[in-house]
Amino acid sequence: MSEQLVSPSPTTMPPNTHDFPGKSPHVALFPGAGMGHLTPFLRLAAMLSSRGCLVTLITVKPTVSVAESTHISTFFSTYPHINRLDFEILPCNPPNSTNTDPFFIQFEAISRSVHLLKPLLLSSSPPLSAIFSDFAGSVTVTPLAEHLSIPSYVVSTTSARFASLLSYLPFLFSENSAKFGGSDNDVQIPGLSPLPLSTIPPPFFNPTLFFTSFAISNAQILPKAKGILLNTFDRFEPDTIAALNNGSVLSSLPPVLPIGPFEPYEFKKGDYLSWVDDQSVGSVVYVSFGSRTAMSKDQIRELGDGLERSGCPFLWVLKSSKVDKEDNEEIEDLLGNSFLERTKNRGIIVKGWVNQEQILAHPAIGGFISHCGWNSVMEAARHGVPVLAWPLHGDQRVNAEVVENAELGVWVRDWGWGQGWGGEKVVKGEEIGEKVREMMSDEKLRNKAMEVGEEARKAGQDANGSSVKALMGIIETLRLAETA
Repeated sequence: MSEQLVSPSPTTMPPNTHDFPGKSPHVALFPGAGMGHLTPFLRLAAMLSSRGCLVTLITVKPTVSVAESTHISTFFSTYPHINRLDFEILPCNPPNSTNTDPFFIQFEAISRSVHLLKPLLLSSSPPLSAIFSDFAGSVTVTPLAEHLSIPSYVVSTTSARFASLLSYLPFLFSENSAKFGGSDNDVQIPGLSPLPLSTIPPPFFNPTLFFTSFAISNAQILPKAKGILLNTFDRFEPDTIAALNNGSVLSSLPPVLPIGPFEPYEFKKGDYLSWVDDQSVGSVVYVSFGSRTAMSKDQIRELGDGLERSGCPFLWVLKSSKVDKEDNEEIEDLLGNSFLERTKNRGIIVKGWVNQEQILAHPAIGGFISHCGWNSVMEAARHGVPVLAWPLHGDQRVNAEVVENAELGVWVRDWGWGQGWGGEKVVKGEEIGEKVREMMSDEKLRNKAMEVGEEARKAGQDANGSSVKALMGIIETLRLAETA
């Protein structure tokens, strides 16, 4: 899949420091592993840079995926004024570890190597005003920043609702572990509507698993941060954001600052958009399950059958392996030549990275079948595209609930992991086709999604928007500290 660079927007240009009186804050950003964690940090780096901050992006080497490495290189070629700080981590593969996920192994390796980061931070010039670290690295980065007397902020890459669960997780185990093992059907977090047990990631029921113990360790350090930054906006999750900030969830949490939807930084145009250009307004269903979700072959074939049955034009990003460098199966082998022949004039299938933000911004896109990874949710919200939620793991069921409550989309609850969490349920093509047709023909849903898009635009682009004011407030706080 070939792509070409298009002209960068004004936000890619170095900031005019004359527009920002006083000393410019110097912010270091430390993302976690995987594109789902890297992408929001690249966007935040560009946002801070365009608003008068000096920015250093800490890049972990080696990366897990090819996509991460490629995007980091492209980002720095597009933003040469942003500093790059390479952080070589120690290899990590403990012999007795039950952790087999390559991205979680990377998180563990970063944690074990963080002592090597201290001299790199001390050598930063000018000295750092703050460190913005991924939630997944807060257990090590926040104490290090405190030791170096550098303010630290935690960047959460999920919904405010799932961030609430993460922050409260230590208390669910320490105060009332029966919440995860009793007969109740819900988990109650103070100040929030109940979380159905069926939306909780299955690993959270076992505190000895790496995924859970890792989340608990990072959650316990949150009170030491200066603030928690969220890629969401007030109108999308109003009750949750209010509960986090009024002390209902936890009185010890620092200010929770919604500054989303994050602005896109990508400036590549894919060949697949030429096909989209030829489609009618609102006619195309876009299908993508994110950068680290791989469906079974049976489900891939049923999904193809469903798209064919729907009668809608489709753009489908197909992924058959969790890590992109291992995704070697051909489209013909996964779907069959007969399917490709029958749909060649009505759909396009892409294997590899796409510019999703650019796709969702296209007027031909009328719906989005999504796993509800949070970056995807915010991109859909930003452009007012209706979502058919198909969560598969992690935070995605909680996010799907948020999408439905915000009236951005609909969620078929028995798709994805089953009620008994016994593995992926294969959804049949006939059912998929029916739900796709319903989404694409639902005028009320489309209008509601457009309203969400307008609220997202106001929050993130208007001078008095809630997210704009929150971000500028953080920058002003750091700037005043520099000039004090």
